[in-house]
Amino acid sequence: MLMSKKICKSSVEYEDVGHFAIAEFMEHERGQELVDAGRGMNFISGIIWRSFNSSTSHYHTVYRQKGRVHGMTSNEFENVSDTDYNFEQDIATEAIQAILEDMLGDTNELWFRAMLFQMYLETPNYSQISRRTKIPRTSISQAVDECREYIKEQLKNRNINYEF
Repeated sequence: MLMSKKICKSSVEYEDVGHFAIAEFMEHERGQELVDAGRGMNFISGIIWRSFNSSTSHYHTVYRQKGRVHGMTSNEFENVSDTDYNFEQDIATEAIQAILEDMLGDTNELWFRAMLFQMYLETPNYSQISRRTKIPRTSISQAVDECREYIKEQLKNRNINYEF
């Protein structure tokens, strides 16, 4: 529950979100495979983050009321300005994170592309990734490009039009 409390920023919902994430993970078809690979906690943290932050998550549609807004402290509210915040970028970023999480839990082909894409986001150098993973550089660049195109297609399917 500590992970859920941190991700949910000590919101009153953190226990509910944590329990929901654990239940979702236990029912996931690749749950045991992720545990065996040592990626179970990463996957659960992704479920928690998406459940708490996404208005399109399964948790949101099942447990939250429409139009419900998370509260802010007065200090947080004073520091927010509509001109400083790019709502479209935030929506697109959240959608991309959800798409990547879905890819990680899907077929081996999508999982492979998503993993290499995430590695590329952390280290935008195909040669370094190739040395670290022993995967040919061209395979990595092709997987990253295919992942990028898949994400663009998924954003289009979700009616999210954002130019990067």
